[in-house]
Amino acid sequence: MDKAKRKQKSHLRRRLRVRRKISGTPQRPRLSVCRSLKHIYAQIIDDENGKTLAHASSLSPELKGDTTDGGKIQVAKNVGQLIAQKAKEQQIEGVVFDRGGNLYHGRIKALAEAAREDGLKF
Repeated sequence: MDKAKRKQKSHLRRRLRVRRKISGTPQRPRLSVCRSLKHIYAQIIDDENGKTLAHASSLSPELKGDTTDGGKIQVAKNVGQLIAQKAKEQQIEGVVFDRGGNLYHGRIKALAEAAREDGLKF
């Protein structure tokens, strides 16, 4: 098995292991994070009803024209702040964090810490 396949398989195993343990409820929805090479996405999901309550990404109109010199980490922080603001608008205070099989460092950590600083509890 080549390196790319092994890495993909490890990511899938981590993602499934995380999802087995956590689930979003109407009182405490799930904050799901997905990242690609260029962008980062965050959703607040109620798994019991199968509804997305709020979403934000680096492609959101509020952040689309935001060009900063901080790079991808700064963009992830901006997405974290935006998702926290959208959660406040819907009276969501606490969430369960789903890192989506990604390791908790870099852009994932920056998004999580920015959301916490803006008042989201997890």
